[in-house]
Amino acid sequence: MAGPLASFALVVGLLTLTPGLDTALILRTAVLGPRRQAWGVVLGVQTGTLIWGTASAAGISVLLTASRLAYETLRWAGVCYLLWMGVQMLRRRPQPDHPADEDSAERPGGWWAGWRRGTLTNLLNPKVGVFYIAVLPPFIPAGAPHLAAGVLLASVHVAEGLLWSAALIAFARTLRTRLRRPSVRRLLDRATGVAVLGFGAKLALGD
Repeated sequence: MAGPLASFALVVGLLTLTPGLDTALILRTAVLGPRRQAWGVVLGVQTGTLIWGTASAAGISVLLTASRLAYETLRWAGVCYLLWMGVQMLRRRPQPDHPADEDSAERPGGWWAGWRRGTLTNLLNPKVGVFYIAVLPPFIPAGAPHLAAGVLLASVHVAEGLLWSAALIAFARTLRTRLRRPSVRRLLDRATGVAVLGFGAKLALGD
């Protein structure tokens, strides 16, 4: 597995470094929200990645390519979710900072809220499933336990995602003190909302 692991790590490493919806959500949450929520988004995204990888290794996600109905249902669920999330960001008013209880899991918008957002964003994107269907099988050596090898490869993707996300959060938190003005925070929220709407529209058009 050493050779396939190294090759797969390179492929998904380049994918991880490519800016996308996950990057936008992590940066926005790290700048505007509590640290726990930002890590919730990260772990939610990686939860979705691991689920997609496991489903692909088990052959379940082949349904997305075999069944047009399954693919379209998931795609439009993702479109609706992204459009709803983008509109919510555009309408949201900047919240005041709460340094004393920033990392409290009980606060609205804490860890669970971030985890749900990250997980749903990843799982409702059928293109992630199609990516794993196309990319994962060629890296599983002949004779290797298919499910175990697939989970191992997906875990490499998760590990790289966690490392890159940690760097993104650290970078965003250094900017946090410079972005406390409500007007700047509102602009960042609106910009992320527009980006999310753009991703939703792109998914709707099937590009």
